Amino acid sequence: MSTRPRGPRAAEDWFEDWFGEEYLQLYPHRDDSEAERAVELIVGRLRLPAGSPALDLACGAGRHVAHLRDAGLRAFGLDLSAELLEVARDDGLPTVRSDMRQIPVATGRLALVTSFFTSFGYLPDAEDDERVVAEVHRVLAPGGYFSVDFLNADRVRARLRAHDEVELGSRRVVQTRELVEGGTVVEKRIEIFDAGRARPRVFHERVRLYSADDLARLMERCRLEPVATFGDYAGGPLAPEAPRAIVIGRAR
Repeated sequence: MSTRPRGPRAAEDWFEDWFGEEYLQLYPHRDDSEAERAVELIVGRLRLPAGSPALDLACGAGRHVAHLRDAGLRAFGLDLSAELLEVARDDGLPTVRSDMRQIPVATGRLALVTSFFTSFGYLPDAEDDERVVAEVHRVLAPGGYFSVDFLNADRVRARLRAHDEVELGSRRVVQTRELVEGGTVVEKRIEIFDAGRARPRVFHERVRLYSADDLARLMERCRLEPVATFGDYAGGPLAPEAPRAIVIGRAR
Protein backbone atom coordinates (compact mmCIF):
# COMPACT_ATOMS: atom_id res chain seq x y z
CA MET A 1 0.00 0.00 0.00
CA SER A 2 1.43 3.36 -0.98
CA THR A 3 1.44 6.05 1.70
CA ARG A 4 2.97 8.77 -0.46
CA PRO A 5 0.91 11.78 -1.52
CA ARG A 6 -0.09 11.74 -5.17
CA GLY A 7 -0.94 15.41 -5.61
CA PRO A 8 -3.57 17.85 -4.28
CA ARG A 9 -6.80 15.91 -4.51
CA ALA A 10 -9.62 14.70 -2.28
CA ALA A 11 -9.48 11.18 -3.67
CA GLU A 12 -11.69 8.24 -2.87
CA ASP A 13 -8.65 6.45 -1.44
CA TRP A 14 -7.38 9.40 0.61
CA PHE A 15 -7.18 7.24 3.73
CA GLU A 16 -4.58 5.02 2.03
CA ASP A 17 -2.31 8.04 1.59
CA TRP A 18 -2.85 9.81 4.89
CA PHE A 19 -2.76 7.20 7.65
CA GLY A 20 0.89 6.36 7.32
CA GLU A 21 4.29 7.83 8.07
CA GLU A 22 3.22 11.48 7.94
CA TYR A 23 0.21 10.90 10.19
CA LEU A 24 2.43 9.23 12.78
CA GLN A 25 4.92 12.10 12.62
CA LEU A 26 2.26 14.75 13.16
CA TYR A 27 0.23 12.87 15.77
CA PRO A 28 2.72 10.65 17.63
CA HIS A 29 0.77 10.59 20.90
CA ARG A 30 -2.99 10.67 20.58
CA ASP A 31 -4.85 11.18 23.85
CA ASP A 32 -4.61 7.84 25.66
CA SER A 33 -6.77 8.96 28.59
CA GLU A 34 -9.52 9.87 26.13
CA ALA A 35 -9.31 6.38 24.62
CA GLU A 36 -9.54 4.87 28.09
CA ARG A 37 -12.69 6.89 28.87
CA ALA A 38 -14.28 5.89 25.57
CA VAL A 39 -13.65 2.20 26.25
CA GLU A 40 -14.85 2.47 29.86
CA LEU A 41 -18.16 3.93 28.66
CA ILE A 42 -18.86 1.06 26.26
CA VAL A 43 -17.57 -1.76 28.45
CA GLY A 44 -19.32 -0.37 31.52
CA ARG A 45 -22.61 -0.04 29.69
CA LEU A 46 -22.57 -3.51 28.11
CA ARG A 47 -21.01 -5.57 30.94
CA LEU A 48 -19.84 -8.34 28.65
CA PRO A 49 -18.38 -11.49 30.23
CA ALA A 50 -14.61 -11.57 30.66
CA GLY A 51 -12.91 -13.05 27.64
CA SER A 52 -15.64 -12.03 25.20
CA PRO A 53 -14.26 -11.70 21.66
CA ALA A 54 -14.16 -8.11 20.39
CA LEU A 55 -12.94 -6.28 17.30
CA ASP A 56 -11.98 -2.61 16.93
CA LEU A 57 -12.50 -1.47 13.33
CA ALA A 58 -9.97 1.00 11.90
CA CYS A 59 -7.90 0.49 15.04
CA GLY A 60 -4.92 2.55 13.88
CA ALA A 61 -2.01 2.18 16.31
CA GLY A 62 -4.22 0.21 18.69
CA ARG A 63 -4.81 2.51 21.66
CA HIS A 64 -8.46 1.43 22.01
CA VAL A 65 -7.56 -2.24 21.49
CA ALA A 66 -5.15 -2.00 24.42
CA HIS A 67 -7.85 -0.64 26.72
CA LEU A 68 -10.42 -3.19 25.55
CA ARG A 69 -7.95 -5.91 26.47
CA ASP A 70 -7.22 -4.25 29.81
CA ALA A 71 -10.98 -4.36 30.45
CA GLY A 72 -10.92 -8.16 30.12
CA LEU A 73 -12.09 -8.59 26.52
CA ARG A 74 -10.31 -10.80 23.99
CA ALA A 75 -9.91 -7.88 21.60
CA PHE A 76 -8.00 -7.43 18.36
CA GLY A 77 -7.82 -4.64 15.82
CA LEU A 78 -8.38 -4.26 12.09
CA ASP A 79 -6.93 -1.53 9.91
CA LEU A 80 -5.77 -0.91 6.35
CA SER A 81 -2.61 1.02 7.25
CA ALA A 82 0.47 -1.18 7.42
CA GLU A 83 2.39 1.60 9.19
CA LEU A 84 -0.15 2.07 11.99
CA LEU A 85 -0.55 -1.69 12.44
CA GLU A 86 3.21 -2.04 12.81
CA VAL A 87 3.05 0.34 15.79
CA ALA A 88 0.23 -1.71 17.32
CA ARG A 89 2.13 -4.96 16.82
CA ASP A 90 5.27 -3.46 18.34
CA ASP A 91 3.12 -2.91 21.43
CA GLY A 92 2.14 -6.58 21.42
CA LEU A 93 -1.42 -6.05 20.23
CA PRO A 94 -3.13 -8.61 17.95
CA THR A 95 -4.21 -7.06 14.66
CA VAL A 96 -5.20 -7.93 11.13
CA ARG A 97 -4.78 -5.87 7.98
CA SER A 98 -7.98 -5.66 5.94
CA ASP A 99 -10.57 -3.42 4.39
CA MET A 100 -13.48 -3.04 6.84
CA ARG A 101 -15.92 -3.91 4.05
CA GLN A 102 -14.56 -7.48 4.19
CA ILE A 103 -13.95 -8.47 7.79
CA PRO A 104 -11.89 -11.70 7.91
CA VAL A 105 -13.93 -13.26 10.72
CA ALA A 106 -16.34 -16.19 10.54
CA THR A 107 -20.06 -15.47 10.78
CA GLY A 108 -21.52 -15.04 14.26
CA ARG A 109 -18.23 -15.09 16.20
CA LEU A 110 -17.94 -11.73 17.99
CA ALA A 111 -19.60 -10.28 21.07
CA LEU A 112 -18.60 -6.69 20.28
CA VAL A 113 -17.42 -4.61 17.34
CA THR A 114 -16.31 -1.03 18.01
CA SER A 115 -15.62 1.99 15.82
CA PHE A 116 -13.89 4.69 17.87
CA PHE A 117 -12.76 8.25 17.20
CA THR A 118 -14.70 8.88 13.98
CA SER A 119 -13.32 5.90 12.08
CA PHE A 120 -16.49 5.64 9.99
CA GLY A 121 -17.79 7.54 6.96
CA TYR A 122 -14.46 7.52 5.09
CA LEU A 123 -15.45 5.31 2.19
CA PRO A 124 -16.32 6.56 -1.31
CA ASP A 125 -20.10 6.08 -1.14
CA ALA A 126 -22.82 5.80 1.47
CA GLU A 127 -23.47 2.31 0.11
CA ASP A 128 -19.95 1.36 1.22
CA ASP A 129 -20.74 2.49 4.76
CA GLU A 130 -23.90 0.39 4.77
CA ARG A 131 -21.87 -2.55 3.51
CA VAL A 132 -19.57 -2.15 6.53
CA VAL A 133 -22.50 -2.21 8.96
CA ALA A 134 -23.97 -5.27 7.23
CA GLU A 135 -20.58 -6.97 7.51
CA VAL A 136 -20.45 -6.08 11.21
CA HIS A 137 -23.86 -7.72 11.68
CA ARG A 138 -22.58 -10.82 9.91
CA VAL A 139 -19.63 -11.31 12.27
CA LEU A 140 -21.60 -10.55 15.45
CA ALA A 141 -23.15 -13.34 17.46
CA PRO A 142 -26.90 -12.96 18.05
CA GLY A 143 -27.25 -10.33 20.75
CA GLY A 144 -23.76 -8.97 20.08
CA TYR A 145 -23.14 -5.23 19.99
CA PHE A 146 -21.83 -2.64 17.53
CA SER A 147 -20.67 0.67 19.02
CA VAL A 148 -20.00 3.70 16.81
CA ASP A 149 -18.19 6.67 18.34
CA PHE A 150 -18.69 9.50 15.83
CA LEU A 151 -18.38 13.25 15.78
CA ASN A 152 -21.50 15.36 16.43
CA ALA A 153 -22.31 16.31 12.85
CA ASP A 154 -24.52 19.29 13.74
CA ARG A 155 -21.81 20.72 15.98
CA VAL A 156 -19.21 20.28 13.24
CA ARG A 157 -21.38 22.16 10.77
CA ALA A 158 -22.04 24.99 13.23
CA ARG A 159 -18.41 25.34 14.36
CA LEU A 160 -16.40 24.46 11.28
CA ARG A 161 -13.00 26.14 11.41
CA ALA A 162 -12.12 26.94 7.81
CA HIS A 163 -8.40 27.49 8.33
CA ASP A 164 -5.67 26.94 10.91
CA GLU A 165 -1.89 26.72 11.03
CA VAL A 166 0.47 25.15 13.54
CA GLU A 167 4.25 24.88 13.86
CA LEU A 168 5.52 21.38 14.67
CA GLY A 169 9.29 21.47 15.03
CA SER A 170 10.69 22.39 11.63
CA ARG A 171 7.32 21.87 9.95
CA ARG A 172 4.43 24.22 9.34
CA VAL A 173 1.08 22.48 8.96
CA VAL A 174 -1.78 24.31 7.26
CA GLN A 175 -5.28 22.85 7.38
CA THR A 176 -8.31 24.08 5.45
CA ARG A 177 -11.83 22.69 5.81
CA GLU A 178 -15.08 23.02 3.91
CA LEU A 179 -18.52 21.50 3.77
CA VAL A 180 -19.43 19.96 0.41
CA GLU A 181 -22.29 18.00 -1.12
CA GLY A 182 -24.93 20.11 0.54
CA GLY A 183 -23.27 19.96 3.95
CA THR A 184 -23.30 16.16 4.09
CA VAL A 185 -19.52 15.80 3.79
CA VAL A 186 -16.61 17.67 5.39
CA GLU A 187 -13.34 17.81 3.50
CA LYS A 188 -9.98 18.80 4.96
CA ARG A 189 -6.80 19.65 3.07
CA ILE A 190 -3.55 19.18 4.99
CA GLU A 191 -0.42 20.93 3.69
CA ILE A 192 2.89 20.05 5.35
CA PHE A 193 5.64 22.60 4.72
CA ASP A 194 9.04 21.11 5.56
CA ALA A 195 12.15 23.20 6.03
CA GLY A 196 14.23 23.13 2.85
CA ARG A 197 11.40 21.93 0.60
CA ALA A 198 9.99 24.27 -2.03
CA ARG A 199 6.52 22.72 -2.13
CA PRO A 200 4.31 21.24 0.60
CA ARG A 201 3.25 17.64 0.87
CA VAL A 202 -0.52 17.58 0.47
CA PHE A 203 -3.03 15.17 2.00
CA HIS A 204 -6.79 15.08 2.34
CA GLU A 205 -9.47 13.87 4.69
CA ARG A 206 -13.08 13.37 3.67
CA VAL A 207 -15.76 12.28 6.13
CA ARG A 208 -19.46 11.78 5.52
CA LEU A 209 -21.44 13.55 8.26
CA TYR A 210 -23.86 11.16 9.93
CA SER A 211 -26.14 12.31 12.73
CA ALA A 212 -26.98 9.93 15.57
CA ASP A 213 -30.38 9.40 13.93
CA ASP A 214 -28.66 8.61 10.63
CA LEU A 215 -26.46 6.03 12.34
CA ALA A 216 -29.45 4.50 14.12
CA ARG A 217 -31.37 4.17 10.84
CA LEU A 218 -28.32 2.65 9.17
CA MET A 219 -28.06 0.09 11.94
CA GLU A 220 -31.75 -0.74 11.70
CA ARG A 221 -31.45 -1.40 7.97
CA CYS A 222 -28.70 -3.90 8.79
CA ARG A 223 -30.69 -5.72 11.52
CA LEU A 224 -29.08 -3.96 14.47
CA GLU A 225 -31.40 -2.52 17.09
CA PRO A 226 -30.20 0.82 18.55
CA VAL A 227 -30.15 0.46 22.34
CA ALA A 228 -28.19 3.48 23.62
CA THR A 229 -27.01 6.92 22.53
CA PHE A 230 -24.52 9.24 24.26
CA GLY A 231 -23.04 12.67 23.61
CA ASP A 232 -19.69 12.28 25.36
CA TYR A 233 -17.38 9.73 26.97
CA ALA A 234 -18.86 10.41 30.41
CA GLY A 235 -22.19 9.01 29.19
CA GLY A 236 -23.89 12.39 28.91
CA PRO A 237 -26.90 12.90 26.65
CA LEU A 238 -26.66 13.82 23.01
CA ALA A 239 -27.29 17.57 22.68
CA PRO A 240 -26.43 20.31 20.15
CA GLU A 241 -23.18 21.16 21.95
CA ALA A 242 -22.20 17.58 22.78
CA PRO A 243 -18.78 16.72 21.31
CA ARG A 244 -19.64 13.19 20.21
CA ALA A 245 -22.50 11.10 18.81
CA ILE A 246 -22.09 7.59 20.22
CA VAL A 247 -24.62 4.95 19.15
CA ILE A 248 -24.76 1.33 20.30
CA GLY A 249 -26.74 -1.27 18.35
CA ARG A 250 -27.59 -4.87 19.24
CA ALA A 251 -27.64 -7.62 16.63
CA ARG A 252 -31.02 -9.23 16.05
